[in-house]
Amino acid sequence: MTNHATAYETGAATGWQDALLLAARILLGAIFVQSGFGKLMALGGFIAGMESQGVPMATIVAPIGALVEAFGGLAIVLGAWTRLAALAVAAFTVAATLIAHRYWEAAPDAMKMQQIQFMKNLAIIGGFLSLVASGAGRFSIDGWRTRH
Repeated sequence: MTNHATAYETGAATGWQDALLLAARILLGAIFVQSGFGKLMALGGFIAGMESQGVPMATIVAPIGALVEAFGGLAIVLGAWTRLAALAVAAFTVAATLIAHRYWEAAPDAMKMQQIQFMKNLAIIGGFLSLVASGAGRFSIDGWRTRH
């Protein structure tokens, strides 16, 4: 009986896995698509913000970061080159977190909010690493390319 239950549970999990990976990709990628394209449309402001945070070569780094965020997020949503895109956006998120959410340096009144943002970004990075490990699933461009 145990083997039958295990086989059933495994089959049920496999049946839902592709749908859950699709949902995960949409939920993880959507914020990066919105934020990245927003930065590309107001690149001057993004560059100025990075300069104010002491980022060296912000005029070069900002457009690269915005492109990685926007198109990496779009690739994740579509499931195209998912493992590479998830790794790239995870690296972007690590950099953004270390630039913008250094809660240990924040003023006391902002420290808790910056710590929450820092921890949220760690969770997002974990989600991207899960996509690196699992791939996009069947409901994706990667899945379509694998089948054809």
